[in-house]
Amino acid sequence: MNHQTIEKLLDLSGKTAVVTGGASGIGKAVALRLAQAGADVTIADVDEAGALETCKTAQAEGGKAQAIFADVRSRADAARACEAAAGRLGRLDILVNNAGIYPALPVLNLTDDVWESVMGINLRGALVFSQAAAQHMIKAGNGGKIINMVSLEALHPVVMHSHYSASKAGLVMLTKSLALELAPHKIAVNAIAPGVIWTPGLDRQLRGFYEPAGMTADQLLQATVYPRVPAGRLGEPDDVARVALFLASEAADYITGDVIVVDGGYLLT
Repeated sequence: MNHQTIEKLLDLSGKTAVVTGGASGIGKAVALRLAQAGADVTIADVDEAGALETCKTAQAEGGKAQAIFADVRSRADAARACEAAAGRLGRLDILVNNAGIYPALPVLNLTDDVWESVMGINLRGALVFSQAAAQHMIKAGNGGKIINMVSLEALHPVVMHSHYSASKAGLVMLTKSLALELAPHKIAVNAIAPGVIWTPGLDRQLRGFYEPAGMTADQLLQATVYPRVPAGRLGEPDDVARVALFLASEAADYITGDVIVVDGGYLLT
């Protein structure tokens, strides 16, 4: 048996990682946790300024990070981002497919453009980045970890999010399919399904509901979300980032094709 210490199991020193959508919210928290654990992190985002800010924070905490512009729908951008990460230490060990969008729209008003945009970023983006990253992992022969950020909405529908829920449900099955096909290469593929996590993106979306009603965000959440969360609070990005760190580490080497729900018990109610 391998009796490594806890510190060693969670140590990512000497490993490289790519985090898509790492400019803010959950992606930023994940990038910072991976860097804190010793990984050399490449933050790929269309918000290059935000990605640079995440890098600065990681570096100020003693971590290693670089930012790169990437539209996750682009195979060329995926290849470039993964190549940039692998070039740092001659390998690519971890990919976190976090980039995603979730515009609220009733299903009867859903347009082709919105559908294709959501599917392109949330589902196709995870595919092309996984393909690009897996090629580097296979070439290096060290195995690797791919972590896909899905959502509780992959498991439970939410009104005005039919397109988002469908994209995340598709990502769950893509996760399992990748896990099955990449297992011979010692690449583990798992997903995290966050519940209601307080991020700048969620605040922007909720503002369209609480401001017209003359409420604060907290008042709206107290009336709608809090009663459904047994943990009694909203999730924070770092609640998800800690799980991503676990899945990226050697502590999770025998887990693949799974979905870990991080929702404070929301799905229990």
